[in-house]
Amino acid sequence: MPHSDAMAALPAQKSHAGAGRGTVTSVMSNSPDASDAPGSPAAAPPVSISVVMPVRNEERHLQESVRHVLGQDYPGQIEVVLAVGPSRDRTLEIAERMAAADSRITVIPNPSGQIPSALNAAIKASRHSIVARVDGHALLPPGYLRTALQVLEETSADDVGGIMAAAGVTPFEQAVAWAMTSPAGVGASRFHTGGRPGPADTVYLGVYRRAAIERVGGYDETYQVAEDWEMNHRIRLAGGLIWFHPELRVTYRPRASVRALGRQYFGYGRWRRVVARQHPGTINPRYLTPPLAVLAIAAGTAAGLAGLAAGGSLRWLAVGFVIPAGYLAGILAVTATAARSVPPAVLLRLPAALATMHFCWGTGFLTSPRTLMPGARGPDGS
Repeated sequence: MPHSDAMAALPAQKSHAGAGRGTVTSVMSNSPDASDAPGSPAAAPPVSISVVMPVRNEERHLQESVRHVLGQDYPGQIEVVLAVGPSRDRTLEIAERMAAADSRITVIPNPSGQIPSALNAAIKASRHSIVARVDGHALLPPGYLRTALQVLEETSADDVGGIMAAAGVTPFEQAVAWAMTSPAGVGASRFHTGGRPGPADTVYLGVYRRAAIERVGGYDETYQVAEDWEMNHRIRLAGGLIWFHPELRVTYRPRASVRALGRQYFGYGRWRRVVARQHPGTINPRYLTPPLAVLAIAAGTAAGLAGLAAGGSLRWLAVGFVIPAGYLAGILAVTATAARSVPPAVLLRLPAALATMHFCWGTGFLTSPRTLMPGARGPDGS
């Protein structure tokens, strides 16, 4: 399967037992930053962690996000590598100012602006055997890295992660956050809505063993979205374990406008179709619900309009309006369930947030061109 060879220059790591897994203690003893001092594994210093962050147009959240990383309740060393893409705001200026003030922060360029290339470049520039991905919209809780390392050790997983705990500031962001943490908005996805700890297809962000990333060649740079799901899939195919743990809750700042939210979810749907094409058998009913809903609503609306226009014996086609009316009733019913938990200003924006997520995801899935397939030729896939 095609993937970027950007990991080829990464420093080699000794492989762990079996499919590359092992305890955190073994990672420390094999890592380039491990102590050479004699003694039992229990006496070894805490493993150091590289936090890699792809950032672009993050002026609003970047400083807060980095502050939450460097303020971790973790006894080991933490380095932060910011891969900065071309931005329309002061992201680069802010990143460079932070790096000048704190030697733990490194800034590298990401000319393409794409997330997978940023992550590969940041991993290449990082030094430690544990690699944690953090996005510019994410705010780590104080004990996140400590808990992640503990779960890595207890489960022998290659990647651990938890919940994308969306939390908005403005009324619209709060409406999006409610939708993103509800089965009505995103289906029964554990990393959105929670659940019991255990093996998973993917997790939010992720704290990885560097050896697992190297083993599969890093992130596939042909993916503009769903790059984390796709790499985790290859890690699992190679015998690795992805582990979900609900205590790893990371605050996520949602998009601030209908337009930005629609663009985000259109991309999600479009690239989920690419994953389904490249990795047959990975699709499930949760992913098919939005595109089927879009098709049904479009067909019902078209039939209803045709019935009204034709009249006579074809007037019965107007019954097609039942489908979009049923969807609207469902959205309003879901909104009603939130009435006790959200302020009126948020409640008023909730139907728009839900409909935008559903329709844009479904439309993106349905219109996803085959030229987006890795290795395909075309303006989007070349």
